[in-house]
Amino acid sequence: MFDLVLKGGRVIDPSQNLDRVADVAFAGGRIAAVDDGIESHRAREMVDVAGRIVTPGLIDLHTHVYWGGTSLGVDADSIARRSGTTTFIDAGSAGPGNFPGFRHHVIERSRVRILAYLNISFAGIFAFSKEVMIGENLDVRLCNPRVAVVAAREHEKLIVGMKVRVGQNTSGGNGAGPFHAALEAADKLQLPLMTHLDFPPPARHEVVDCLRRGDVLTHCFKPFPNAPIHGDRTIRADVHAARNRGVVFDIGHGLGSLSFESATAMLEQGFLPDVLSSDVHTLCVDGPAYDLLHTMSKFIALGMSLTDAVRAATQQPAAAVDRSDLGTLAVGAVADASVLETRTGRFTYHDCVGETIEGDQTLACHGIVTGGSWWPNTEEPA
Repeated sequence: MFDLVLKGGRVIDPSQNLDRVADVAFAGGRIAAVDDGIESHRAREMVDVAGRIVTPGLIDLHTHVYWGGTSLGVDADSIARRSGTTTFIDAGSAGPGNFPGFRHHVIERSRVRILAYLNISFAGIFAFSKEVMIGENLDVRLCNPRVAVVAAREHEKLIVGMKVRVGQNTSGGNGAGPFHAALEAADKLQLPLMTHLDFPPPARHEVVDCLRRGDVLTHCFKPFPNAPIHGDRTIRADVHAARNRGVVFDIGHGLGSLSFESATAMLEQGFLPDVLSSDVHTLCVDGPAYDLLHTMSKFIALGMSLTDAVRAATQQPAAAVDRSDLGTLAVGAVADASVLETRTGRFTYHDCVGETIEGDQTLACHGIVTGGSWWPNTEEPA
């Protein structure tokens, strides 16, 4: 007997090269079957999803969901169904000094899954708002690799890597110093490092050239400066070299980190992002990023295929955090799924510098499955 069956949807699971109409069954918190014609008497609950798209549960690799504990945090559960997201990966909202609070007050109480990158800064991202903006790495004394390693090991089931933000706004005169401290901690832990690079200093080569296989360069399609393209729109050599080394390129849309100029040039030259993520936080949850589904819709409007967009929000973020039980509908995987629909019309999409593109479709969420339980969406998409 199955706990739940999603009946008759178009199942798109890039991890299995699957794109066909099928039923998806869940039992005991795991994917139990992907098959044709599962009879209703074999399921305690059956949901008709004919005409809709069933994907592995969407994974947002870059979010800020330490709601109530940091000024930039949004509530994961409140936007999960709207965004089709079953796994939120927090990108360094908390550091060693406040991660226990994040775990106790948010992660352990959330209906959807939350994993996290640990910020190298002891206090995490502690001052991020419209009126108060103070980089967490402006004082290098907050960047202690030994303390970070101890905290990461204490919470190892939740920590997927280290996070650092460097640049004029976040590390100031310390330049790449906090980056190297974070890289040292990541190496000791044998975990990946996710790096945010804003306005120089440091120069991009001081950071990008040091990233290793499996490390994540977030905000990878930024506007000038630190864009991945030259002024003539050709891709920078250090970007090609980083991809060849196995560095993971993550969109991390956010408030200021997606440029349609950069994205268009990169896609035209065949350079797709590895991961689509929203970088959702309080300053962009009402635009321009909104959520993961909206970010996916933008890239489909830019020319990315639906299958590639789903792959970049399921299989590839799961691989980036070394969780083979997520991002797939393979039998035995975690019982998460997203039920999406394509809405047609005329849609205007905005990047972070005011440029717009037009699209004739957008993705919306009909509901999600978390831990084998059906959670329908009752909200309209942003």
